[in-house]
Amino acid sequence: MKLLRFKEKFTDILKQGYPLQEVNSFFNLLTEEILGMSRLHVALDPEKEISESEQQKLEDALQRLQEHEPIQYILGETEFFGLTFKVDKNVLIPRPETEELVEWILSDVKNLQQKEIRILDIGTGSGCIAISLGKNLPSAKVTAIDISEGALEMAKRNADFNNVNVEFIQQDILEAEALDSNYDIIVSNPPYVRELEKKEMQANVLNNEPAGALYVKDEDPLAFYRKITELATKNIKKGGSLYFEINQYLGEETKALLTNNYFTASLKKDIFGNDRMLKGEIKK
Repeated sequence: MKLLRFKEKFTDILKQGYPLQEVNSFFNLLTEEILGMSRLHVALDPEKEISESEQQKLEDALQRLQEHEPIQYILGETEFFGLTFKVDKNVLIPRPETEELVEWILSDVKNLQQKEIRILDIGTGSGCIAISLGKNLPSAKVTAIDISEGALEMAKRNADFNNVNVEFIQQDILEAEALDSNYDIIVSNPPYVRELEKKEMQANVLNNEPAGALYVKDEDPLAFYRKITELATKNIKKGGSLYFEINQYLGEETKALLTNNYFTASLKKDIFGNDRMLKGEIKK
Protein backbone atom coordinates (compact mmCIF):
# COMPACT_ATOMS: atom_id res chain seq x y z
CA MET A 1 0.00 0.00 0.00
CA LYS A 2 1.21 3.50 -0.80
CA LEU A 3 1.77 5.91 2.08
CA LEU A 4 -0.78 8.43 0.78
CA ARG A 5 -3.48 5.76 0.53
CA PHE A 6 -2.86 4.65 4.11
CA LYS A 7 -2.96 8.24 5.35
CA GLU A 8 -6.36 8.73 3.68
CA LYS A 9 -7.65 5.57 5.36
CA PHE A 10 -6.12 6.56 8.70
CA THR A 11 -7.71 10.02 8.56
CA ASP A 12 -11.16 8.81 7.43
CA ILE A 13 -11.37 6.35 10.32
CA LEU A 14 -10.05 8.55 13.13
CA LYS A 15 -11.65 11.88 12.24
CA GLN A 16 -14.94 10.52 13.57
CA GLY A 17 -13.49 10.37 17.07
CA TYR A 18 -10.70 12.95 17.14
CA PRO A 19 -10.12 16.52 15.90
CA LEU A 20 -8.41 16.53 12.50
CA GLN A 21 -5.36 18.35 13.88
CA GLU A 22 -4.89 15.60 16.46
CA VAL A 23 -5.31 12.90 13.80
CA ASN A 24 -2.56 14.52 11.73
CA SER A 25 -0.34 14.68 14.78
CA PHE A 26 -0.91 10.96 15.46
CA PHE A 27 0.00 10.13 11.86
CA ASN A 28 3.19 12.18 11.96
CA LEU A 29 4.29 10.60 15.24
CA LEU A 30 3.65 7.09 13.97
CA THR A 31 5.38 7.53 10.63
CA GLU A 32 8.38 8.98 12.45
CA GLU A 33 8.47 6.02 14.84
CA ILE A 34 7.61 3.17 12.45
CA LEU A 35 8.87 4.39 9.07
CA GLY A 36 11.64 6.71 10.26
CA MET A 37 10.12 9.47 8.12
CA SER A 38 9.74 13.07 9.24
CA ARG A 39 6.64 15.08 8.35
CA LEU A 40 8.63 16.72 5.56
CA HIS A 41 9.72 13.38 4.12
CA VAL A 42 6.12 12.16 4.18
CA ALA A 43 5.02 15.27 2.28
CA LEU A 44 7.80 14.84 -0.28
CA ASP A 45 7.29 11.11 -0.83
CA PRO A 46 3.53 10.37 -0.61
CA GLU A 47 3.88 7.57 -3.17
CA LYS A 48 6.27 5.59 -0.99
CA GLU A 49 5.35 1.93 -0.89
CA ILE A 50 4.85 0.66 2.67
CA SER A 51 6.15 -2.84 3.39
CA GLU A 52 3.80 -5.46 4.79
CA SER A 53 5.48 -5.38 8.19
CA GLU A 54 5.32 -1.57 8.32
CA GLN A 55 1.69 -1.58 7.30
CA GLN A 56 0.87 -4.13 9.99
CA LYS A 57 2.48 -1.94 12.66
CA LEU A 58 0.54 1.09 11.41
CA GLU A 59 -2.70 -0.91 11.32
CA ASP A 60 -2.13 -2.09 14.89
CA ALA A 61 -1.59 1.48 16.03
CA LEU A 62 -4.70 2.59 14.17
CA GLN A 63 -6.77 -0.06 15.93
CA ARG A 64 -5.45 1.00 19.33
CA LEU A 65 -6.24 4.64 18.57
CA GLN A 66 -9.79 3.63 17.59
CA GLU A 67 -10.07 2.14 21.07
CA HIS A 68 -8.88 5.49 22.49
CA GLU A 69 -5.60 4.20 23.83
CA PRO A 70 -3.26 7.17 24.41
CA ILE A 71 -0.70 7.69 21.68
CA GLN A 72 2.02 7.84 24.37
CA TYR A 73 1.30 4.23 25.37
CA ILE A 74 1.31 3.15 21.73
CA LEU A 75 4.69 4.80 21.15
CA GLY A 76 5.91 3.65 24.55
CA GLU A 77 7.33 7.04 25.46
CA THR A 78 6.65 10.73 25.89
CA GLU A 79 8.49 13.99 26.48
CA PHE A 80 8.59 15.77 29.83
CA PHE A 81 10.72 18.74 30.83
CA GLY A 82 13.02 18.21 27.87
CA LEU A 83 13.62 14.54 28.67
CA THR A 84 12.27 11.30 27.18
CA PHE A 85 10.27 9.05 29.51
CA LYS A 86 9.18 5.50 28.81
CA VAL A 87 5.54 4.93 29.71
CA ASP A 88 3.09 2.05 29.86
CA LYS A 89 -0.19 1.30 31.62
CA ASN A 90 1.57 1.03 34.98
CA VAL A 91 2.14 4.80 35.06
CA LEU A 92 0.28 8.02 34.40
CA ILE A 93 1.28 9.95 31.32
CA PRO A 94 3.17 13.06 32.53
CA ARG A 95 1.21 16.30 32.07
CA PRO A 96 2.37 19.80 31.13
CA GLU A 97 0.97 21.13 34.41
CA THR A 98 3.41 18.92 36.28
CA GLU A 99 6.27 20.51 34.34
CA GLU A 100 5.17 23.79 35.91
CA LEU A 101 5.52 22.23 39.35
CA VAL A 102 9.07 21.11 38.54
CA GLU A 103 9.89 24.59 37.24
CA TRP A 104 8.58 26.17 40.46
CA ILE A 105 10.77 23.92 42.59
CA LEU A 106 13.88 24.57 40.49
CA SER A 107 13.27 28.31 40.68
CA ASP A 108 13.01 28.16 44.47
CA VAL A 109 16.07 25.94 44.86
CA LYS A 110 18.22 28.76 43.54
CA ASN A 111 17.57 30.50 46.85
CA LEU A 112 18.82 27.60 48.98
CA GLN A 113 22.32 28.11 50.32
CA GLN A 114 23.53 24.54 50.80
CA LYS A 115 25.27 22.78 47.92
CA GLU A 116 23.66 19.38 48.41
CA ILE A 117 19.94 19.11 49.03
CA ARG A 118 17.78 16.09 49.78
CA ILE A 119 14.58 15.67 47.79
CA LEU A 120 11.73 13.17 48.27
CA ASP A 121 9.11 12.51 45.57
CA ILE A 122 6.08 10.65 46.92
CA GLY A 123 4.02 8.69 44.39
CA THR A 124 6.65 8.94 41.68
CA GLY A 125 4.91 6.94 38.91
CA SER A 126 7.08 7.22 35.80
CA GLY A 127 9.64 9.10 37.87
CA CYS A 128 9.12 12.28 35.84
CA ILE A 129 9.35 14.69 38.79
CA ALA A 130 12.21 13.00 40.62
CA ILE A 131 14.27 12.42 37.48
CA SER A 132 13.70 15.92 36.08
CA LEU A 133 14.79 17.44 39.39
CA GLY A 134 17.80 15.14 39.60
CA LYS A 135 18.83 15.93 36.04
CA ASN A 136 18.75 19.66 36.73
CA LEU A 137 20.23 19.40 40.23
CA PRO A 138 23.11 16.95 39.80
CA SER A 139 24.40 17.48 43.35
CA ALA A 140 20.99 16.71 44.92
CA LYS A 141 20.23 13.40 46.60
CA VAL A 142 16.84 12.31 45.25
CA THR A 143 14.60 9.59 46.68
CA ALA A 144 11.30 8.45 45.17
CA ILE A 145 8.48 6.37 46.66
CA ASP A 146 5.63 4.49 45.00
CA ILE A 147 3.28 1.70 46.04
CA SER A 148 3.30 0.09 42.58
CA GLU A 149 6.04 -2.38 41.68
CA GLY A 150 5.26 -1.89 37.98
CA ALA A 151 5.56 1.88 38.28
CA LEU A 152 8.90 1.59 40.09
CA GLU A 153 10.27 -0.71 37.40
CA MET A 154 9.36 1.89 34.78
CA ALA A 155 10.78 4.73 36.90
CA LYS A 156 14.07 2.85 37.29
CA ARG A 157 14.23 2.37 33.50
CA ASN A 158 13.67 6.09 33.04
CA ALA A 159 16.35 7.01 35.55
CA ASP A 160 18.84 4.76 33.77
CA PHE A 161 17.77 6.03 30.34
CA ASN A 162 18.27 9.65 31.41
CA ASN A 163 21.45 8.91 33.37
CA VAL A 164 20.09 10.20 36.69
CA ASN A 165 20.77 8.65 40.09
CA VAL A 166 17.55 8.23 42.11
CA GLU A 167 16.93 5.95 45.09
CA PHE A 168 13.60 4.15 44.63
CA ILE A 169 11.56 2.70 47.50
CA GLN A 170 8.37 0.65 47.30
CA GLN A 171 6.02 1.81 50.04
CA ASP A 172 2.36 2.55 50.69
CA ILE A 173 2.63 6.10 51.97
CA LEU A 174 -0.78 5.87 53.68
CA GLU A 175 0.62 3.10 55.89
CA ALA A 176 3.91 4.86 56.67
CA GLU A 177 4.53 5.89 60.27
CA ALA A 178 7.57 7.98 59.40
CA LEU A 179 9.87 8.86 56.52
CA ASP A 180 13.36 7.37 56.35
CA SER A 181 15.20 10.70 56.54
CA ASN A 182 14.87 14.47 56.73
CA TYR A 183 14.48 16.41 53.50
CA ASP A 184 14.92 19.90 52.15
CA ILE A 185 12.12 19.33 49.63
CA ILE A 186 9.19 16.93 49.66
CA VAL A 187 7.05 16.89 46.53
CA SER A 188 4.01 14.86 45.57
CA ASN A 189 1.48 14.59 42.77
CA PRO A 190 -0.81 12.12 44.54
CA PRO A 191 -4.20 10.77 43.42
CA TYR A 192 -6.71 13.62 43.62
CA VAL A 193 -9.53 13.09 41.11
CA ARG A 194 -12.80 12.43 42.93
CA GLU A 195 -15.18 9.75 41.67
CA LEU A 196 -17.74 12.49 40.99
CA GLU A 197 -15.29 14.10 38.55
CA LYS A 198 -14.92 11.01 36.37
CA LYS A 199 -17.59 12.39 34.05
CA GLU A 200 -15.14 15.13 33.11
CA MET A 201 -12.41 12.67 32.14
CA GLN A 202 -11.74 11.66 28.54
CA ALA A 203 -12.21 8.04 27.50
CA ASN A 204 -8.50 7.54 26.82
CA VAL A 205 -7.75 8.41 30.45
CA LEU A 206 -10.66 6.51 32.01
CA ASN A 207 -10.01 3.31 30.10
CA ASN A 208 -6.23 3.19 30.11
CA GLU A 209 -4.37 5.08 32.81
CA PRO A 210 -3.94 3.42 36.24
CA ALA A 211 -6.94 4.16 38.43
CA GLY A 212 -4.93 3.86 41.64
CA ALA A 213 -2.78 6.80 40.59
CA LEU A 214 -5.76 8.99 39.71
CA TYR A 215 -8.82 8.54 41.89
CA VAL A 216 -9.79 9.12 45.50
CA LYS A 217 -13.04 8.59 47.35
CA ASP A 218 -15.49 11.47 47.27
CA GLU A 219 -15.88 11.41 51.05
CA ASP A 220 -12.14 11.81 51.73
CA PRO A 221 -10.45 13.43 48.71
CA LEU A 222 -7.54 14.84 50.73
CA ALA A 223 -6.44 11.55 52.31
CA PHE A 224 -3.02 11.55 50.63
CA TYR A 225 -2.42 15.25 51.29
CA ARG A 226 -3.29 14.84 54.96
CA LYS A 227 -0.95 11.89 55.44
CA ILE A 228 1.95 13.43 53.51
CA THR A 229 1.56 16.71 55.40
CA GLU A 230 1.58 14.85 58.71
CA LEU A 231 4.79 13.06 57.74
CA ALA A 232 6.34 16.23 56.38
CA THR A 233 5.92 18.11 59.65
CA LYS A 234 8.41 15.66 61.16
CA ASN A 235 10.76 15.25 58.21
CA ILE A 236 11.28 18.63 56.53
CA LYS A 237 14.48 20.44 57.47
CA LYS A 238 14.48 24.01 58.66
CA GLY A 239 13.99 26.26 55.65
CA GLY A 240 12.67 23.36 53.56
CA SER A 241 9.45 23.20 51.55
CA LEU A 242 6.56 20.88 50.70
CA TYR A 243 5.12 21.00 47.17
CA PHE A 244 1.90 19.46 45.89
CA GLU A 245 0.07 19.20 42.61
CA ILE A 246 -3.58 19.54 43.60
CA ASN A 247 -7.19 19.19 42.53
CA GLN A 248 -8.19 22.52 40.99
CA TYR A 249 -11.53 22.43 42.79
CA LEU A 250 -9.99 21.90 46.23
CA GLY A 251 -7.30 24.57 46.30
CA GLU A 252 -8.45 26.42 49.40
CA GLU A 253 -9.26 23.22 51.27
CA THR A 254 -5.81 21.80 50.57
CA LYS A 255 -4.16 25.08 51.51
CA ALA A 256 -6.07 25.08 54.81
CA LEU A 257 -4.78 21.58 55.51
CA LEU A 258 -1.23 22.93 55.41
CA THR A 259 -1.88 26.10 57.39
CA ASN A 260 -3.56 24.02 60.10
CA ASN A 261 -0.42 21.89 60.35
CA TYR A 262 2.35 24.39 61.06
CA PHE A 263 2.93 25.50 57.45
CA THR A 264 2.62 28.77 55.68
CA ALA A 265 1.10 28.01 52.29
CA SER A 266 0.74 29.59 48.86
CA LEU A 267 -1.33 28.51 45.87
CA LYS A 268 -0.15 28.80 42.27
CA LYS A 269 -2.25 28.60 39.11
CA ASP A 270 -1.30 26.55 36.04
CA ILE A 271 -1.16 27.78 32.44
CA PHE A 272 -4.91 27.25 32.17
CA GLY A 273 -5.67 29.52 35.13
CA ASN A 274 -6.60 26.70 37.52
CA ASP A 275 -5.37 26.30 41.10
CA ARG A 276 -2.92 23.47 40.46
CA MET A 277 0.13 23.80 42.72
CA LEU A 278 0.65 24.38 46.41
CA LYS A 279 3.77 25.19 48.38
CA GLY A 280 4.14 24.89 52.12
CA GLU A 281 6.98 26.13 54.31
CA ILE A 282 7.27 24.78 57.82
CA LYS A 283 7.00 27.24 60.71
CA LYS A 284 10.06 26.50 62.82
